[in-house]
Amino acid sequence: MNISKIDLNLLIYLDVLLREKNVTRAASRLNITQPAMSNGLKRLRTLFNDPILVRTSDGMVPTERARSLAPVIRKILLELEEALQGEEEFNEKNSQRVFRIMASDYAASTLFPSLLRKINQLAPNITIDFMTPSDVTFHDVEAGKIDMAINRFDELPQSFHQKTIWRDTFSCLLSTENEIVSDFNLATYLASKHVWVSKTGFGVGVGMDPKDVQKLGWVDEALARIGKKRDIKVFTRNYHVAMQLAYEDALVATLPTKAALLHKNDANYTILPPPFEIPDIELKMIWSPLLHHDASHIWFRQLVIEAAKESS
Repeated sequence: MNISKIDLNLLIYLDVLLREKNVTRAASRLNITQPAMSNGLKRLRTLFNDPILVRTSDGMVPTERARSLAPVIRKILLELEEALQGEEEFNEKNSQRVFRIMASDYAASTLFPSLLRKINQLAPNITIDFMTPSDVTFHDVEAGKIDMAINRFDELPQSFHQKTIWRDTFSCLLSTENEIVSDFNLATYLASKHVWVSKTGFGVGVGMDPKDVQKLGWVDEALARIGKKRDIKVFTRNYHVAMQLAYEDALVATLPTKAALLHKNDANYTILPPPFEIPDIELKMIWSPLLHHDASHIWFRQLVIEAAKESS
């Protein structure tokens, strides 16, 4: 195969086709007609002497050759787009840029107040568009449609840039009226009803199974290591809901300490250390290689880090 004879647009077609696994959706994403995309797929099949996508009962499925090509093509296209981006000066005082950030409500409530104060001081015309994890996919971040994602992540694509914003411990948040406050230990903790809260990564959440400890996360895995299990009454993906339920329904909320400390001055709540060891968690920010050298993005990343230090 002579690379000088390859139409580089075909690589873009291949990248999108392998993401969408559907000719119609791929054509829509690239803003071309379906016949044009079908013709592109035909040319790709000839170029690689491979079907690329095969129709099955589960829809169009990539071949083994296509799956092996996918990360290579993605890396090439990302590096090419990055190289083609021009250098621009950034003036934060006059900028009217919109930064789009995906974050869990844990990150939003603990980090963003400090971040917004800094933005108001340094760049009053900048706008922030906060998005939830269910609004965003890995592809959105990778393509640079989202400037940054801030959350706890179990796994990340290797192409992403990332930086740890902070490490956080866990605390137990209870209503001050909860009868176990005066005698808080592992036995009374386990005898209580609990509210489970977590939202990591991206995408729409799925229903939880109380028996599936490995999918329940840090708190329940830590309990499992000592042969214990808590009685979960409510599952939620919203930290503020969990905190409210701890007060109104006498549930125990075991959550990141920075979230619990939002109620440190509220006499209705009591914050206590867990009666067992739970590993620390990391809050990370991640971003696309396409934005890594963008002057405005560099400025904003530094601002996030400074805001995180002020929030510590």
